[in-house]
Amino acid sequence: MSNTNTIGLHEGSASQLAEKLNELLANYQIFYMNVRGYHWNVKGPQFFELHAKFEELYTDLLTKVDEVAERILTLGHQPVHAYSDYVTMSRIAEEKNVTDGEACVRGTLQGFQTLIELQRELLSLASDADDEGTAAQAGDYIREQEKTVWMLNAYLG
Repeated sequence: MSNTNTIGLHEGSASQLAEKLNELLANYQIFYMNVRGYHWNVKGPQFFELHAKFEELYTDLLTKVDEVAERILTLGHQPVHAYSDYVTMSRIAEEKNVTDGEACVRGTLQGFQTLIELQRELLSLASDADDEGTAAQAGDYIREQEKTVWMLNAYLG
């Protein structure tokens, strides 16, 4: 058992999972700030509706940021915590000065699509490593966010 971590996973697998989780964390952090910016800056006839929705979304994203970081720690690794690292690691690009409601919704939709893609990659790694904890977390996020993608698409028509 000398090649396993404190929760019984092979250390090489735990390291790969932590690396993918850190990539996911970077994407969550950039996406969180994008959605926060949409909340602050959205304008137009759907302001009240979108302002409230973006607050709901960024609040949930912030919870997931913490959960992903804590999963990395559970695996025995350190979460990345510098925004400069997030920017270079993230597939989601920073969005600046977006005020149009439809553009904000499209940015939100694209962000969730990217997170789902990353979480499916993570789910595959976790399954191969017999890491039920990470697999369950990724699966829960995917299920929830697929529904959000459907709703955002319906909103856009």
